[in-house]
Amino acid sequence: MSTKIHGAEHPIDRIFCGDFVFSIPMYQRPYAWDVEQAAMLLDDLLSFLGEGTESVDEVNPYFLGSIVLIKSDGLPESEVVDGQQRLTTLTILLAALREVLPIDWRTQITECLYQKGNPTDINPKGRENRYRLTLRERDADFFKDYIQTEGGFERLKTLRDAVLPDSQRHIFENALALLDRLTQLDEEHQKRLTQFILYKCLLVVVSTPDMDSAYRIFSVLNDRGLDLSHSDILKSEIIGKILPDKQEQYNRLWEDTEVMLGRSTFQDLFSHIRMIYSKAKQKGSVLKEVREHVKPSENPIHFIDKVLCPAAQAYADIQDCCFVSNQHAEAINTYFKYLNRIDNADWLPPAIAYLSKHRHQPDKLLTFFKDLDRLASGLMIRRADINERMRRYSTLLTWIEEDQDLSQPGSPLHLTAEECQAIIQRLNGPLYLETKIRLYVLLRLDTYLSGGEAVYTLPRITVEHILPQSPRQDSQWLTWFPDEEARQGYVHCLGNLALLSGYKNSSAQNYDFDKKKDKYFTGKDGVSPFAITTQVLKKSEWTPEVIEQRQDELLGRLKQLWRLDQPAPVAQLTTVA
Repeated sequence: MSTKIHGAEHPIDRIFCGDFVFSIPMYQRPYAWDVEQAAMLLDDLLSFLGEGTESVDEVNPYFLGSIVLIKSDGLPESEVVDGQQRLTTLTILLAALREVLPIDWRTQITECLYQKGNPTDINPKGRENRYRLTLRERDADFFKDYIQTEGGFERLKTLRDAVLPDSQRHIFENALALLDRLTQLDEEHQKRLTQFILYKCLLVVVSTPDMDSAYRIFSVLNDRGLDLSHSDILKSEIIGKILPDKQEQYNRLWEDTEVMLGRSTFQDLFSHIRMIYSKAKQKGSVLKEVREHVKPSENPIHFIDKVLCPAAQAYADIQDCCFVSNQHAEAINTYFKYLNRIDNADWLPPAIAYLSKHRHQPDKLLTFFKDLDRLASGLMIRRADINERMRRYSTLLTWIEEDQDLSQPGSPLHLTAEECQAIIQRLNGPLYLETKIRLYVLLRLDTYLSGGEAVYTLPRITVEHILPQSPRQDSQWLTWFPDEEARQGYVHCLGNLALLSGYKNSSAQNYDFDKKKDKYFTGKDGVSPFAITTQVLKKSEWTPEVIEQRQDELLGRLKQLWRLDQPAPVAQLTTVA
């Protein structure tokens, strides 16, 4: 059965009337337009209207865009999916016009802001004012008291020194800024502007009775990528299933969690939660698969308390390397730094799942993240494709969920003998040509050689050849490497590579060894910041024997770093399809 969708354009006086009672649902972000955006709206309206004296009826209509609503046929209640910022700013603008217009004009504007209640009405609801637009619960009373109700602007002016939430601060600043701009117009201009807004400014209203179709419409109409996301829709569904007396508590908890991570990272969190539950490569939308596999609306309080919040805290600890514990915290955070350098995020779901589950077991965490760093690095160096990574991490998630012993033979956390050999082979080959991994490998190796976590704030770090790719014909290099074919076998190998900071003159790459050390591989104070490059500076010559010895030494260090000579015990490594 298809969902019925309505779309029609309406002048503003038919938007703010009894046909619509707009509400901003709790899943929406707070009001966020600043003074510049509000002033731009007013300036656009004034510019379009012009300063002529012709009747407003003769002025062309002005299109304000579209809004998307969840609205049932025949009922005024309208949940705003898209259009909150415009509807709120238009309400503020109308309220500001009411402040500057003569008394006989104010009544009509007030009717656009709310329908006055009747104290003598038998129906209790009929006694209350019915506001055309109700903001989110945190801002609703503020908006009614200071904007929509008569005399609100005078009370608003007393809040200049008050500490207000961001959304209320935007309302406060925009209201006074618009009022100030309107007071600079003469009365006739104010009246023409009011008529123009009410009768010649149009909004296209698109309405549908359910969230799914409203979100699809929003996605098609709105190319700004703002406001609504899968987490907003899930929030509406999940919070909406909680009993009313606890909704605000969990709404605040949800929003605090989003603020902690930041909106973009919070969106990513749901993708990782989806993976933790589905243990499979994503096939549909995140929204669809979270509903299908996680089923958060079935037990919303459990989901927020036991899934969302622990996962968010784990994600924040991993991303910011800020895990706190009485034991091993520094070492665990160091592994987080390493993992954050991996060129994909596929390792994150098992990392989040394990940290959420074993947060208070630092011994287990240290062992796990040391091994996860080894696994993720190995898969990256081998250039395992996404399907292989998904299968491996899916199996690992299953073992974590089932509390299986990750140290036993066949554990998906450990590299097999074949995988270790493949990693060694890649590291022992022309590493420089492995553009996706060469810097990562050299930085990890440099950290290992320095005996600790080397932290660099350099704007640019490059991997450089010591023996140049194209030495000059009269150079010392050709004395050491007379055979071109043999020379090419040395150029790109690990033993001939070093790290360099900053930008260097490309012509200096072909200097003879002594001059290159002095001009190319030293820092401002004559010393390289990199341990791996300092090794080079200590050498008096750079011959095939030196490169071979250094190749063996550095490869040995990488084997130690990632325990490549210690593959997992022989067992059948099972994977999840």
